[in-house]
Amino acid sequence: MDVAVVAAAIGEPARARMLLSLLDGRARTSTELAAIADVSPSTASVHLSRLATNKLVRVAKQGKCRYYVLEGEHVASALEALCVVAHAPRKFNPTTPEPLRLARTCYDHLAGTVGVQLRERLQSLGWLREYELTEAGRKDLHALGLQIAPSRRRFAYACLDWSERRPHIGGALGAALLNVMLQRRWLTRDPGSRALTITRAGHRELHSRFAITFD
Repeated sequence: MDVAVVAAAIGEPARARMLLSLLDGRARTSTELAAIADVSPSTASVHLSRLATNKLVRVAKQGKCRYYVLEGEHVASALEALCVVAHAPRKFNPTTPEPLRLARTCYDHLAGTVGVQLRERLQSLGWLREYELTEAGRKDLHALGLQIAPSRRRFAYACLDWSERRPHIGGALGAALLNVMLQRRWLTRDPGSRALTITRAGHRELHSRFAITFD
């Protein structure tokens, strides 16, 4: 597909707002996306058709309801990278709201300061090498409850974090790590936002297990 065509589909402000709202991994209806984009329902339908045609979103049907989600993690990675470009001053000085900068979802994996620190710590522990788990990493993360279902998606990769300008972990491993932290209630989702709240247990466990620090 022509890059210019895809860029034009993303570049319209209302469509960009729709896409960015789907970066939290949640599915939304066209009515919800119309409100987010501040357009009428009929205009939202036209925008969503354009996004679907360009394989940026897909429709998930459940009963009589139609929900829109990002086409896949490759779209999320592209949007995250565009956010890096859009928020790149000559001298890096983070202006991201603190809750989003600390911990947030990037599609289905953990981003923000905590996500970047987690990637750095797994590498320094020798659990993660060139985005593959070592034997020690598999053993210790399995003991933590990590489960990665077999799939055709990439196991793990460096996803450039737009607020930290350093990579966090994307792919199946990143999704599994976030899922474990949500199940253990170290993190909770903020309704209507990509931000994640770190619980008291999360502060304690992330610091003791992974030496993650919080300002």
